[in-house]
Amino acid sequence: MLEELIRQATFADALALAWFFVCWCVYSWMTEHGRLSGRGLAGISHRYREDWARRLLLREVRIMDSALVGNLMQSVSFYASTTIYLIVGLTALLGVFDRVVSVAAELPFASRAGRELAEIKFLLLLGVLVVAYFKFTWSLRQFNLLCLMLGAAPERDDDVALREAYAQDMAAVNTQGGVEFNRGIRAYYFGLAALAWFVHPWLFVASTSLVATLLYRREFHTPAVRALRPRSFPS
Repeated sequence: MLEELIRQATFADALALAWFFVCWCVYSWMTEHGRLSGRGLAGISHRYREDWARRLLLREVRIMDSALVGNLMQSVSFYASTTIYLIVGLTALLGVFDRVVSVAAELPFASRAGRELAEIKFLLLLGVLVVAYFKFTWSLRQFNLLCLMLGAAPERDDDVALREAYAQDMAAVNTQGGVEFNRGIRAYYFGLAALAWFVHPWLFVASTSLVATLLYRREFHTPAVRALRPRSFPS
């Protein structure tokens, strides 16, 4: 099978697949650990989470905060449920895989690929959805931990240093849940780009580049980012 796959794959296919992983990994590192990470939505949102945690600890009644955390969990749970349905649906297509390959080959400008290469394309898409599912479920788990922290939060009359340390910890858990949720959404975007590989490898390259560009713009250069960015933050 490996020899047959090597025979079917072209330079464009190999380049497209490598470009896909490079764009995904580089963009993820840039937004989470790069020099500009603090200027994007993820870095800005963390500051708001810190402010939320500080104000939460000053409130005597925290029903509103519980509702906000519940809303976060509901959103993540929706995506996790949707993803598992998509995984099951793709798995069911294995029973009619030959028909799927023939339909894809009939699309305009579609490249001709053997069954082995088509299986790799299918497994890539399935793997992206599996990654998304793990990210969403881990995000949901961390928001569950945030609920525990909310229930065990100190009172507003407790020591100031204790409240500040607790607020930092709550914000960190909240942010990690948000980061994992963003990773799951990111997998969805790149999964859409992976669909283009069924048509043509160069379209796969173009769609991957387009997705990375759109994600970068939404993370750093949208009206929402400018509105959320603190006034003291350098422009």
